[in-house]
Amino acid sequence: MLKAICSSKELTGNGYYDCVKDIIDCQQLQELKGITHHVSTTRFQHCLNVSYYSYIVCRMFSLNARSAARAGLLHDLFYYNRREYNSSRSKGQASHSRKHSMEACANAAKVTDITRLERDMIEKHMWPATRQMPKYKETYIITIIDKYCAILEFCVPKVQRIVNRKAQ
Repeated sequence: MLKAICSSKELTGNGYYDCVKDIIDCQQLQELKGITHHVSTTRFQHCLNVSYYSYIVCRMFSLNARSAARAGLLHDLFYYNRREYNSSRSKGQASHSRKHSMEACANAAKVTDITRLERDMIEKHMWPATRQMPKYKETYIITIIDKYCAILEFCVPKVQRIVNRKAQ
């Protein structure tokens, strides 16, 4: 069962799923299920969250919701440990923000053909940390949704624990 954080919708039976069904089960994405991300979720779940909400917002504004769904699913397709990378990084070496987005883009291109729009969305989803400005409205949306989902992924489990304690 596929669900985005704070959503009760099953995602396999709607237009969203039609946009990603050819890539969502690929081995590269499935490997993200074993990597913790934002303390309380997996990198796969985070990508699914960003993908689904980017799709919804782009559809609402009559933008390219299909590309938003695909880029959202692929935007964090990297496998190294962020903390290890940051602690061993030397002067002049790319920041994690820059490195992981470039690596995710290269990995995404191995999974499927990505459009210029999808490339921009994946490479620049960490803007302004990546400095180069997004070219498309969809890229700004995925950038904002990525941060929104990170906050939800961090806060919602804590709130649920508090609510559950009070209910007992």
